[in-house]
Amino acid sequence: MREVENIAIIGAGALGSFYASKLYEMHPEAVSLIAKGDRYRALEREGLVINGKPYSFRLMDPNGNPSPPDLIIIAVKHHHLPQAIMDIKNLVGDETQILSVMNGIDSEEQIAATYGMDRVIYGVALGIDAVRQGNRITYSKEGTLFFGEAKNTPPADRIMAVKGLFDRAGIVCEIPEDMIRVLWWKFMINVGVNQMSAVLRAPYGVFQRVKEAAELMEAAMQEVMALSEAAGVDLRKEDIEDWYEIMSGLSPTGKTSMLQDVEAGRKTEVEMFAGRVIKLGQKYDIPTHVNDLIFKIIKVFENSAAQIPKGS
Repeated sequence: MREVENIAIIGAGALGSFYASKLYEMHPEAVSLIAKGDRYRALEREGLVINGKPYSFRLMDPNGNPSPPDLIIIAVKHHHLPQAIMDIKNLVGDETQILSVMNGIDSEEQIAATYGMDRVIYGVALGIDAVRQGNRITYSKEGTLFFGEAKNTPPADRIMAVKGLFDRAGIVCEIPEDMIRVLWWKFMINVGVNQMSAVLRAPYGVFQRVKEAAELMEAAMQEVMALSEAAGVDLRKEDIEDWYEIMSGLSPTGKTSMLQDVEAGRKTEVEMFAGRVIKLGQKYDIPTHVNDLIFKIIKVFENSAAQIPKGS
């Protein structure tokens, strides 16, 4: 496959903005943000400020007649994915590849239902602590982007072409042999820390310091561990230990995306986490009591006008 040169990103949140900034630093003309309507106008007017540096990215209106990029990176929230799939319709050319860096374990299948699995690349960002407030994004840890096909033994040419792009841009990345296992590993982590941080209104430092917070986090993760065995996915006890090691290096004041959503009064991705766990529990007849409770609590946060004060 030829070299990947033109990249379009849909989703200018913390993760999408981070990757956009890395690609921009490689070559300002290489990356565009896909946006339309009010979002397009806001990005055009205000731009983005990433770690204190202002960026004015090229913008791509999907309703126009843009040239298809070599790579589309999807970094939207779970509930925005159906619209994003529709929005990129005019941008998918004969050789366009689509990389999802979304949370969860099923975004790739949803994208593939429209564009085919031969175009879709699995992706998982782990260890990044980016936080978004308005048009300002800050991070102290870049983490690692794991990506590839379901099995990469060896990686396909299209995967190596994308790795060449990331290497040029200085994006730390790995191509695991078993991408589905890594996808479930990140899912397990998100089900634990993302959700429990939202319930407790707690940054990473609380889970680093407070034993009881870590125990609650791990209880949610253990339910995913049980489900993975039924689903034939090779998660191991060591995967939880590996997460503790990664978490110990994150900024104590860093916040998960779900905590950021709850504090901002935005809709969360609880359906993709606890909701998915609950459905899998029903499928495999495995109890998911912790995630049942998390789901209800976060739904209260989403639907109630009474918000728990920040820092409580």
